[in-house]
Amino acid sequence: MPELPLIGGGKSFGGRMTSQTQAKAPLQGVCGLAFLGFPLHPAGQPSQNRAEHLYQVQIPMLFLQGTRDTLASLDQLEPLCKKLGRRATLKLFSDADHSFHVPARTGRTDTQVLGDVLDTLAAWLDSVIARPRKAVL
Repeated sequence: MPELPLIGGGKSFGGRMTSQTQAKAPLQGVCGLAFLGFPLHPAGQPSQNRAEHLYQVQIPMLFLQGTRDTLASLDQLEPLCKKLGRRATLKLFSDADHSFHVPARTGRTDTQVLGDVLDTLAAWLDSVIARPRKAVL
């Protein structure tokens, strides 16, 4: 069904591998990439080295990240998304870690946070699918 828009991406390493593939050669029919916990760097070793390929991706990208994600420190991720410009949308989930787990002291449950993640993903999907199918620079 070639008329159906496709979204690529994945959780953690799966999202990173999909983005590397898209950067090398655009995936046919894919009009956006969604990352659930993009692993920007090894835990405790903040850098943007794993992000260089993202500058080659010419379709919209959604980064869904917890603010306590040790694999994507905000001081590295936020400037990266800003440099990527309109192609990148960053949505942060307060107190969530790489797996979107939140401490009990927050008063929220993991299920509530995952519901927020999915609502955000669904809204972004609607916006990407409604766009004309061309590269976003």
